[in-house]
Amino acid sequence: MKRFILFAAILACLFLSVPVHAQDQAPPPPTQSSSSVDNQGIRNYLLGPGDILDVRVFGQPDLNSTPEIDSDGNISSLPFIETPIPAKCRTEKQVQKDIADAYGKYLKKPQISVRITQRNSRQPATVFGAVRQPTRVQMQRKVRLNELMAASGGFTERASGTIQILHTEPVMCPEPGEEAEAAPIQATDIPLVLVRISELRAGKREANPVIRPGDYILVTEAEPVYITGSVIAPQGVYMRDQLTLGRALAMVGGARKEAKTSDIRIYRQKPGSPEQDTIHVDYSAIKKNQQPDVLLEPFDIVEVPEASMFSASRLPTTLMGAVSGAFNSAISASGQILPTRVLY
Repeated sequence: MKRFILFAAILACLFLSVPVHAQDQAPPPPTQSSSSVDNQGIRNYLLGPGDILDVRVFGQPDLNSTPEIDSDGNISSLPFIETPIPAKCRTEKQVQKDIADAYGKYLKKPQISVRITQRNSRQPATVFGAVRQPTRVQMQRKVRLNELMAASGGFTERASGTIQILHTEPVMCPEPGEEAEAAPIQATDIPLVLVRISELRAGKREANPVIRPGDYILVTEAEPVYITGSVIAPQGVYMRDQLTLGRALAMVGGARKEAKTSDIRIYRQKPGSPEQDTIHVDYSAIKKNQQPDVLLEPFDIVEVPEASMFSASRLPTTLMGAVSGAFNSAISASGQILPTRVLY
């Protein structure tokens, strides 16, 4: 049931961001491209329901036709051929031989040509989420995840580090070992595969699966962590895999000299409650490897306070400021302008 709810939510996001267009409608707008990966391996294309063929019988133009493979995977609309010809999961050359045999009952050594004019049996795969160009990719051959990521322009800075792959269609023409994937998919048990971006970039084969026609590939967007207080550039940063306090501080330029890094506070929302927990962290001890770094959670607020003016870290600056202030006050009171000397 949880998978069904997740699937419904993702579909809702999809239809808000990447509308699905029928193949006979106008092309989608530029921000939502419909592309196809290269045609490498297209000669091994296996036919399926919805594909349209161009069948020509040489010397017999009245027998030429453009049949569509029906929902049962058969060709059942050839002129004068009453017995359906199986086409699902077969190549056009295999179908061509069967059509020639069928017409051989009426013609002497018929010359038949069969050509695929429309490949409609595979639904496009849809990529959306934290990618530079949400897109729908026509699946005319076996395509792996990294190819779809390239077709969508790669990841944005908001990518959280995980990719969700939802299989909505069973494998139509399973190879040996894929029989289980050809079973019908139940609406309450949508297969969901999680892939880590770091493992995909590292070239791990298990992190680069074959994408099925009709798959939805969601590159999840990161949730923010807010860094405030005495840091170089206070701002929100996006969560990545295992984001620690040290990495988060580095992302905002680090702590200022006057920061009190021995008492950094992390404000964390209590689950199901408007209240917050306050976590005190001695980051100085973390930098000295005396304590382990702290893992942050989404929506944490990290506050780096300033040290007291008379603390050991700020005392020299405080004294210099006091001396400089007194000196400037004395000059202002006397009304004298001290000469400037230039040394050569």
